[in-house]
Amino acid sequence: MSEPHFQPASHEKKLSASLRLIRPSQWVKNFFVFAPVLFGGALLDVHALLAGLVAFFSFSFAASSIYCFNDIHDVADDRRHPEKCHRPVASGAVSVAQAYGVMALMFLLSVALTFLLPLFSPLSSVNLLTVDGLAQPEPSCVSPTLYVVVFYWLLNLAYCVKLKQYAIIDVCIVAFGFVLRMLAGGEAVGIELSHWIVLMAFLITLFMAFAKRRDDVLRMEQTGEAPRKNTNRYNATFMDQALTITASVTLVCYIMYTVSPEVMRNFHTRKLYLTSIFVLVGLLRYMQIAVVDKRSGDPTKVVLRDRFVQLDVLAWLIAFVLIIYVG
Repeated sequence: MSEPHFQPASHEKKLSASLRLIRPSQWVKNFFVFAPVLFGGALLDVHALLAGLVAFFSFSFAASSIYCFNDIHDVADDRRHPEKCHRPVASGAVSVAQAYGVMALMFLLSVALTFLLPLFSPLSSVNLLTVDGLAQPEPSCVSPTLYVVVFYWLLNLAYCVKLKQYAIIDVCIVAFGFVLRMLAGGEAVGIELSHWIVLMAFLITLFMAFAKRRDDVLRMEQTGEAPRKNTNRYNATFMDQALTITASVTLVCYIMYTVSPEVMRNFHTRKLYLTSIFVLVGLLRYMQIAVVDKRSGDPTKVVLRDRFVQLDVLAWLIAFVLIIYVG
């Protein structure tokens, strides 16, 4: 069978195709960079919010650069895939050379933004989530956020080329990417997160990654075709157990965070444990989406479209903020 022929896109469609190439809808994942602002009690600090915003766009551009490289690297496989064949590079809407250009532009913008971060003074107050506080950094023209972003970029290049072929390692790298987002945000605003929150972020995103892979397993069982090269290294039983384990440990980590002595001391409240109910409900709802509804293939769509999940996250956020700032 001959390979399908893809006609190059007209000039008026180039911009639209380039926007689809960088996947701005996926930028919602990068709101994790604001976690230090939230958990550090710095929502009212303008400098912290501005620094977090710069870090958000820096990470978003870095992620978009990786999306470009992934589409370039997988173009041959994507053209044979019933859904991925519509991606800009695979469909011919964007040439490989143009995709490399967009990739380079996104990376350069990402790096350039990190040089703006030293313009924002770090929080003058002590670190709200550590015992000894956070020392003021020496003035520098280079923010540590740059090193986190570059490390994320290099790690994901390796992921696209090779590491995503290895079961378990693939989902761990995806989850670790969200930890790096939080660390980048922390470096940008000068706040160090509680180790419980870092662990919880890794575990909850690992939970969502397993749910996504479970959707791939079900598709393979139905069609006989593996959506990924390592899908045959998973099965539904393993995925169900992985979901149960990661959901359980995520909840435990969050509860441990809310009752930890340093958090109660720094926030002057013992009531944060009450927000655990929203975490539990959210985990159960997501597991229902994965196991019962069988539509956990795209976590971003779940978060953006599922009203139950949205209301639960909103309720948790309101409760968390009220307890911290109102008491």
